Amino acid sequence: MWIIDELNIDLNRLRDIFTYDPQAPMIFSSGIFLWLFAAFIVIYLLLQRRATARLLFVTLFSYYFYYKSSGTYFFLLAVVTVSDFFLARLMDRTTKLWQRKAWVVVSLLINLGLLFYFKYTNFLCDFFASLTGGTFTAMDIFLPVGISFFTFQSLSYTIDVSRKEIKPLTNLLDYAFYVSFFPQLVAGPIVRAKDFIPQIRRPLFVSNEMFGRGIFLIMSGLFKKAVISDYISINFVERIFENPTLYSGVENLMGVYGYALQIYCDFSGYSDMAIGIALLLGFHFNINFDSPYKSASITEFWRRWHISLSSWLRDYLYISLGGNRKGKIRQYTNLIITMFLGGLWHGASWNFVFWGMLHGVALALHKFWMSIVGHKKGEHSHGIRRFFGILITFHFVCFCWIFFRNADFSTSIDMLKQIFTTFRPQLFPQLVAGYWEVFALMGLGYFLHFVPDSWERACTKTVIRLPLLGKAVLMIVMVYLVIQMKSSEIQPFIYFQF
Repeated sequence: MWIIDELNIDLNRLRDIFTYDPQAPMIFSSGIFLWLFAAFIVIYLLLQRRATARLLFVTLFSYYFYYKSSGTYFFLLAVVTVSDFFLARLMDRTTKLWQRKAWVVVSLLINLGLLFYFKYTNFLCDFFASLTGGTFTAMDIFLPVGISFFTFQSLSYTIDVSRKEIKPLTNLLDYAFYVSFFPQLVAGPIVRAKDFIPQIRRPLFVSNEMFGRGIFLIMSGLFKKAVISDYISINFVERIFENPTLYSGVENLMGVYGYALQIYCDFSGYSDMAIGIALLLGFHFNINFDSPYKSASITEFWRRWHISLSSWLRDYLYISLGGNRKGKIRQYTNLIITMFLGGLWHGASWNFVFWGMLHGVALALHKFWMSIVGHKKGEHSHGIRRFFGILITFHFVCFCWIFFRNADFSTSIDMLKQIFTTFRPQLFPQLVAGYWEVFALMGLGYFLHFVPDSWERACTKTVIRLPLLGKAVLMIVMVYLVIQMKSSEIQPFIYFQF
């Protein structure tokens, strides 16, 4: 009898590995991924001299990874892949500009149509119902993980082909590999076709520098996400944002500072791991975060924060609207429209729209100010001027995070009222004493964020120089630390909801 019980337990575990569990989506920091990735690497290396078989294996694993993250909605990934592959081929065959534009419109309708249905149907229907005085009951529409990322990535390919900046692929497997590549599939970074496609058929090669840098990025990403972000979120930030009126102004302010660090560590941690895993597989991604809270202006912030998205919005939206080519007023308007749509990209909610508008207006005002003082493009402030620039920019970004994090305006207003009317600074020593672990991690997180870039480069070089055994020991220590710090439930990455 005990043999049957053991067999049933093993079968249940095996079933859990191959079936989607909405309560436990597969993420980089989960134990199941670490074990599966170890097995994946073995097969991947065995196929290193068989390019087509290796690409097919990675593509199938990527679809499995997406299934474990979002269930049966992996078919949407296939729809986007197949349609854009053939649309790009049609664009290349035609010599007429209007026909190429027509195929781009079809690609936009397919990609944005899927995005709008799954992400904005309830939001728009509720908005129109409120305008007409009617009522609307939200439909049960599941938001597939990462749909905003892979639709934008696929769109960049068809748009670039229509602009004749790249030639379309002739092999569907190559394009499926590009769109579905699992390290960046569900939460970015958004990888451009012109950067990634030339790497697909190259012979597999991972230098010692690539391997060491990949290990360092995976470890730093795990530390940011599973140690800093998850811990301060569960033990402090969530409590403040759930009911800010129960806490004093100083507690609310610390909660805002905590969330600013949480979302940075969460998202940049994912990007670090994605870039690191890609390096271990022989592929290069561009940097996605560059110490954004070091920015001395809002313009600089958006050159450092979520670089793959901000550059996508610049190249395919802002420039398409006219950019800065049609006068100052048009430039400022284009900036506001771009950030308005960038805020809406993050979610179907007025708080995201307002957050995007705040940043759009700030970007326009900064451009206007720079035109008055005669600041040259690429010129950076220094000394005390830069210090105050960083201080003001950081607090403006934190102010905007309040509206980004809260689901409604009333909670955001409550939080601001607490900060400005019931601050009670005398509670700060008691607050630190009660949450000393949280504040220690927050202090460490901000310290590591603001250290000179040369420190990070030195740490990376140290890891690169370590022998294989030393790298393995570092990874084991990091995994052990994550196990000790993690909560009982898996904490999905914040950007999974976008």
